[in-house]
Amino acid sequence: MGLDMYLTKRIYIDAEYNHRNISGSIQITQDGKEIPIKSDRIKYIEESVGYWRKANHIHKWFVDNVQSGKDDCEQYDVSKAQCEKLLELCKKIKNKESRPEEVLPRESGFFFGGTDYDEYYERDIDSTIEIMETILFECDASKDYFGFDLYYQSSW
Repeated sequence: MGLDMYLTKRIYIDAEYNHRNISGSIQITQDGKEIPIKSDRIKYIEESVGYWRKANHIHKWFVDNVQSGKDDCEQYDVSKAQCEKLLELCKKIKNKESRPEEVLPRESGFFFGGTDYDEYYERDIDSTIEIMETILFECDASKDYFGFDLYYQSSW
């Protein structure tokens, strides 16, 4: 048990409508047997693009900045600007430009993990930088939106 945190990328496909000009095939097997998938019935593709375990400082940031202070294990939209902001804060901590306890403070909670600013904290900062950089790289920089939807959700 503990705080698990997920970032999910959802791409709207809606291949059933011909005017969208979606084509291609998906082949998935399980235990050597093909799982039948009709590509013309695909509505969304979801990817797990981020996962943290007991990174309570990152969770606190999402609760405060994405979830309007509600810590309820529901799914919340994450914007490009929010990803950029979290990346900026993590880089300031990584580069020792800001104090961690002032920028991304730890938060105690039921099975939320440690509250020390230690190697686990730093590992979560590094992981968050990598996740945010990948998401922003995948974003078309010339648009104000992703071209996909991004969601944060936690559970414990």
